[in-house]
Amino acid sequence: MKHKDLLSFYGLKWNPFSPGTPIDGLSLNKKIESFCWRVESIILDGGYSVLVGNSGTGKSITLRFLAHRLEEIKDLNIGIISRPQSSISDFYRELSDIYSISFKNNNRWNSYQSLRKKWLDHLNSGLFRPVLIIDEAQEMSVDVLNEIRLMSSVSLDSRIVLAVIFSGDLRLLEQLRQPQLIPLSSRIRVKQLQELASKNELELLLTEILSKAGNATIFNNELIKILADQAMGNYRSLMIMANTLLQEGVQREIVQLTEQHYFEVFDPNQNKRKK
Repeated sequence: MKHKDLLSFYGLKWNPFSPGTPIDGLSLNKKIESFCWRVESIILDGGYSVLVGNSGTGKSITLRFLAHRLEEIKDLNIGIISRPQSSISDFYRELSDIYSISFKNNNRWNSYQSLRKKWLDHLNSGLFRPVLIIDEAQEMSVDVLNEIRLMSSVSLDSRIVLAVIFSGDLRLLEQLRQPQLIPLSSRIRVKQLQELASKNELELLLTEILSKAGNATIFNNELIKILADQAMGNYRSLMIMANTLLQEGVQREIVQLTEQHYFEVFDPNQNKRKK
């Protein structure tokens, strides 16, 4: 069956387990809400925020919610770094592209000044600092991280002209503990550590996103409990298992998937062990 048949077979508006699920179909929990609110507060004053956690703990979803909320703020200038592992020269090239200024490798000082002027002009014309979002920030070099700190403040560090959101795995925290980066880490105003979800949180997540997608009965209650338990707190593992079952259900034309279908797909030898 094609993807569109999956939606029609189950009466879904979208695949609730796809990475491309629309923002309205995602589940906003208290931890995400708190982080977004705290980040919004630094846009007025500038500064740095850090979102860290192991793979599958919800960093990407949190950033999607954050970016969506920031985009709703009128006249807010948002830039997203797509290549955090860049050298300083390539980092400036990407910033120059984001903020539409010219870049000359043999005159980096001019780019530095042009960027700061652009950010200052934006700040002077409104209430909010420009925002720079950097995912996978653990890949950034010490030199680039320090460059961000130096270029985002003016007037002897008394005025911050940029709000920066760093997101990465736990290596980012180790990176920020280096002596060369203490001046940056000491200025971080918002820090959130994403932890593994509880079984109850995963159960509620499954129930909510299925309902939002248009069919809350695809999985029975026992299957939801088993998936939440087997995911071991990892959101990504949960979504992958749930999507595998959804595809299996379409292929076999199963209207409601149960715990038995879970064992058939992920643990086919369980019946033999029972015998």
